[in-house]
Amino acid sequence: MKRFDQINMIPFIDIMLVLLAIVLTTASFVSQGLIEVNLPSAEQVTEAPADTEPVEIAINAQNQLFFAGEQLSHEDLAARLVNLNTDTLIVLRVDKVAVFEPFVKLIDLLKKHQFKNLSIQAQAAL
Repeated sequence: MKRFDQINMIPFIDIMLVLLAIVLTTASFVSQGLIEVNLPSAEQVTEAPADTEPVEIAINAQNQLFFAGEQLSHEDLAARLVNLNTDTLIVLRVDKVAVFEPFVKLIDLLKKHQFKNLSIQAQAAL
C-alpha cells in the first residue's frame, strides 16, 4: 500500500474560491444602503447631474444626522461645512417620518454657511 506524504490542496482551493465569490457578491449588496432612509414621494423628481460629486446629508427616522455616511451632531456638521466650497452640490435625504425640526435646523445651518446648491431627494410617486 502506498503511503500519503502530502495533502492534496486543490479541493481546498476550489472551496475557498467559491466562498470568496459568495462573500464579495453579498458584501457589494450590503454596502449599497448604509443609512436607512424612507424617502417621501413626489410627482416631479429630477436626478443630480452626473458630472458633479454631491455631498450627502441625511436625517433618518430616529432624527439622527449623517454627513457622508457618518453620524454627526449639528456642531460637528457646522465644523465640516466650513471646509466645503459653497458651490458644492449638497443632496439632502430626509426620512418621511422624521420630525420637521431637525430638517429646519439643517436648512438654517446651510443658509448660515451660504450654501445655495441644494437638492432634496425624493422617490418618484407611483
